[in-house]
Formats: sequence, structure tokens, C-alpha cells
Amino acid sequence: MLRYYDEMGILKPAKIDSHTGYRLYSVEQIPDLHKIIFLRDTGFSVSEIAVALKDWNQDQITGHLISKRLEIESVINTEQEKLIKIDTAIQEMREEKSSINYNVTLKTIPAYQVLSLRKIIPNYFCEGMLWQLLSDFIDQEHINIPPSSSNFAVYHDLDYKDSNVDVEVCVAVNQMGVDKNQFKYRETEQINTMACAMVYGPYENIAVAYESFAHWLTKNQQFKMIGQTRQVCHRGPWNEDTPDKYLTEIQIPVEKQMP
Repeated sequence: MLRYYDEMGILKPAKIDSHTGYRLYSVEQIPDLHKIIFLRDTGFSVSEIAVALKDWNQDQITGHLISKRLEIESVINTEQEKLIKIDTAIQEMREEKSSINYNVTLKTIPAYQVLSLRKIIPNYFCEGMLWQLLSDFIDQEHINIPPSSSNFAVYHDLDYKDSNVDVEVCVAVNQMGVDKNQFKYRETEQINTMACAMVYGPYENIAVAYESFAHWLTKNQQFKMIGQTRQVCHRGPWNEDTPDKYLTEIQIPVEKQMP
């Protein structure tokens, strides 16, 4: 390491023996060595150590340490998320809960008169923004929504996308009104055969439910997916305090193929 530190210019020997080639260091270099060891043991790379040694004063080194602390915290959080996923997988395996245990049922979904808002949003996690806009519009326009009204999202992209997703949020209404700007009244189509699965718990479980549906399609090859998928949030943050009590229904239109 001393040879490496010499090559990198962070701790050069006071003298090199001309006969043996040994690197010799002075007592005055011990504080510098302690600084290097401290920085190395707190996660600084050799290049970062070189920069820190060059700027070694109270303000500069405090700034370097704060930056390194934030970096380490980020790594710890990422690793903790991995541990949570591992623990969840272990628990599910012990309880014999695998992704294929989501029960897929077939049912007919009637047509609905709805007030809707459709936008291209950055990703699926931004769907809550659409619901907030729709809720604010309903309050501003004093629109009467039945307490038991069906609320659902329609995903208009036929394939999964990581960004710029086409999502429409809909709330069923008793009667049609007048469109205003981006808020539209329309009647959704009846879906004769909708494959449905109920997802209990936090929204992270939804991905596993889609995987379960893929297993279901593999075992029931007489069906194929058609049209836009829907997602119905029966229970969520507006009426449940803990994500473990959320209840979401995924709905995927299918049709039976000819033999």
C-alpha cells in the first residue's frame, strides 16, 4: 500500500535508500499517515483521499465528510431495501405463498358513465397526481358522486412502459355532464370477459399479481389478452391507515380463442 500511495502521490517517502530501494518515512509524516488511514477506513477511495488531503482544513474536510456520509447513507438505504425484499421472499416461501397463488377469476364488467381525466404521465407512480386533479375538479364543480361509486384507472398502453405512460382515471357518475377542458364525460365499453385478481396489501404487491396472471395465461392458453387493462382501488390511503389493509383489483380483458 505504501508503494501504491507513493505512485498516487498521496504519501511519498521522505527518502528512498539508494542501495536497497526501501522507502523511508519521517516522524513528521505520521499525522499524514493517520489521516490517510482514517479516510480509507471511512470509505474514501484513493482518488478521494488525494483531494481531501490537498484541501485539508476544517471547512473543506467537514464538507468532504458530510458528502461521504450522505453517500454511505444512500448505500445503506439501498441495501436495507434489498434486505426487506429478501425477508419478504423468505416469509412468503415459508408460508407457501408464491406469486401463482393469486386467484384469477373471470367476470363481465358492465359499461359505466364516467367522468374521466386522461394524461401522459412520467410513470405509473405518478397516477396519484391524476386522482388529485380529478378530485379537486369534482369539489370545485360541486359534482355529486355516489358514495358507492366505482373508481378505476384505465391503462391505454397495450405494453408495459417505463416512462411516458397513457393513463386515464375514471369515477362513475349518475348522469353525464358537460366536458370542461381536460375533464371528459364518456361511457366506458362493456367487457364481456375480464380476468380479475384481488391484491391485498401495499401497492408493491401488484407487480407480483401481474406475474401471477402470466402464470394463469400459461396454464389457460385458450385465452389471450385484448384491450386496455384496468386497476380498481377498493381500499387505499384515503380509507385505510396502513398499506397492509389496501385492497386493489387488477382487471385484464381477455377473449377465448377458437380451438
